[in-house]
Amino acid sequence: MKKGKAYCLYRQNKLDEALDALKGQVRSDETMLLESQILYCLGKMDASLDIYQKLQKSKIDSLEINFVASLVMTGREKYTDAEQLLLSGRRCCGSLYSIIRRDLADESSIAVAVNNLISLKGPKDVSDSLRKLGRLKEKETKNFELARGLDLKLLVKQKEAIYSNRVLLLLHANKLDQARELVSRLPEMIPESVVPVMLQAALLVREIKAGRAEEILAQFAAAASHPHTAVDSLAKILDIQHMHAIVATLVSLKEHVGDIDGAAAMLDSTIKWWSNAMTESNKLNIIIQEATSFKLKHGKEEEDARLYEDLFKSQGNIEALVGLVTTVACLDVNKAELYEMKLKTLPGLKGIDVDSLERTSGVKQVDAPRVAFTQTQEEGKNKAKAMKKRKRKPKYPKGFDPAKPGPPPDPEKWLPKRERSTYWHKRKDKRAAQVRGSQGAVVREKHNVATSSNNSNPKSNQATGFKGAAAVSEQSKPSSNSSKKKSRK
Repeated sequence: MKKGKAYCLYRQNKLDEALDALKGQVRSDETMLLESQILYCLGKMDASLDIYQKLQKSKIDSLEINFVASLVMTGREKYTDAEQLLLSGRRCCGSLYSIIRRDLADESSIAVAVNNLISLKGPKDVSDSLRKLGRLKEKETKNFELARGLDLKLLVKQKEAIYSNRVLLLLHANKLDQARELVSRLPEMIPESVVPVMLQAALLVREIKAGRAEEILAQFAAAASHPHTAVDSLAKILDIQHMHAIVATLVSLKEHVGDIDGAAAMLDSTIKWWSNAMTESNKLNIIIQEATSFKLKHGKEEEDARLYEDLFKSQGNIEALVGLVTTVACLDVNKAELYEMKLKTLPGLKGIDVDSLERTSGVKQVDAPRVAFTQTQEEGKNKAKAMKKRKRKPKYPKGFDPAKPGPPPDPEKWLPKRERSTYWHKRKDKRAAQVRGSQGAVVREKHNVATSSNNSNPKSNQATGFKGAAAVSEQSKPSSNSSKKKSRK
């Protein structure tokens, strides 16, 4: 009865309750198989592998045992044993394409097959891979969320793989908005996983925000409860080993663990890398300062002096020379005096009496009298009052009362007339004379009348012109005769 209850709880994805229900049961093959499957779903690989090894000794002919055992072996990086287990059941397994093409009711198997196929293809044919992953989402939601049945059936590792492939495909397709939205919701979907942090860092690097990605990874590594694991994980990422935030994180973690020599070696390798780097933002001085302070803190004065000496010889930095003098003074006073001779004298400083300086107790703070302070404060207030200018009253136009400014101006005053709400369009006069007959005939008659009038006008003008000239000549004749008669008299 309890075994059936445990199996029902396992099918409902209530794994902890199912494991509790199996406690106290007889260790039969069925209960051991169910317990191993529950432990595998919970991510407890070692306990699951122990039970599967016991089941293999029982010589149970089951493909599921070999398959899950091979997965556990793969998780423990025992690839040869996993390969042998998989080869034993290879004849019973079809290809991924055949599983996808079949119309199966087991959606979880199809989802796993699709995810594995996308992983094999990689960044090739990104649109097709996104389309296949889109079939696994809930249809009613706009965001990418696995269907209800898949969310209950798939394991945490399988969900991580599907969401990771989805984000990576979106980054390859340059769909940064969708990737950003999915990454922001991943901590709620898989809260106990480190995958959301890694995907967020990958997204920031894709957005050319490597500095922010370094900070997130550094915070995550510093907050990890296992510093050895954090150091090993960060040390595997070779591309960011020289970055300032990563170096500081690794040094602090190694110092916390007690690996002082490893932290010093990490600083030395970083200094060597930045010395050979041909970049604009060179952080060699910052790294050397941190390295010298770290080595001086842990009693490594000789290495500290060597760093300052190399820095002074390569760049001639005065700060490096000062650090060299102070560090070498702890080891060899005569050598420190030789380096001290290279320091430049301060301008205006002629001589220093060391004995008198040692006898003095230093500069003491003397409180000034309160009266002088109050006098200066009052003088300042009087000056501020004198500096204030009298405000002039604004000048208003004649007849304008500021208390009653009148109605507000028309907001449509500066708009064109056609755009105002009070503008009325003029209607065209549609009451024109009706045209009878063909329009061409009317136009032709008008044209004939116009041409006839134009032709008749020049003749009349010419006639009137001739008549006027004759009249003028007739009028001019009597005047000439009368003038002749007057001359005869």
